[in-house]
Amino acid sequence: MQLSDHLALENIAVDLPPVSKHKLLRQLADMSAQQTGIEAGLIAKALLARENLGSTGIGRGIAIPHALIEGLPKSLAIVVRLARPIDFEAVDDVPVDIVVLLLSPASGHGQNLNILSCIARQLRHDHTVAALRAARSADEIFVLLTSS
Repeated sequence: MQLSDHLALENIAVDLPPVSKHKLLRQLADMSAQQTGIEAGLIAKALLARENLGSTGIGRGIAIPHALIEGLPKSLAIVVRLARPIDFEAVDDVPVDIVVLLLSPASGHGQNLNILSCIARQLRHDHTVAALRAARSADEIFVLLTSS
């Protein structure tokens, strides 16, 4: 499975102004709604419900918020690099500046886990994370995440 199957260049935002964790999740829901046609409120509710189970901040300034969405025809990934890190209640208490949103169809739980694993593999390398932080454009981030 390749991240490029679920991530489009137009779904990458660079140097997004920092906001609170909850506002960011709502912004991501709005961005997702534009791509999927599914109501932003439903997406936000699913993201917040997942986040209430435990932070999706995985450490090293990275978060991977994710949710299963009823009626979503296929998985969608959105990558955001914030202009400045925000508190995300991450497992290591390090503020987050790289966010990879993953939405998957409610019927595709196995697929969701495969894509999450793919994202985690990409982000486990310090050199990849450093390159994401140094990237000057969405194009550079797209190539970094989809070239392997």
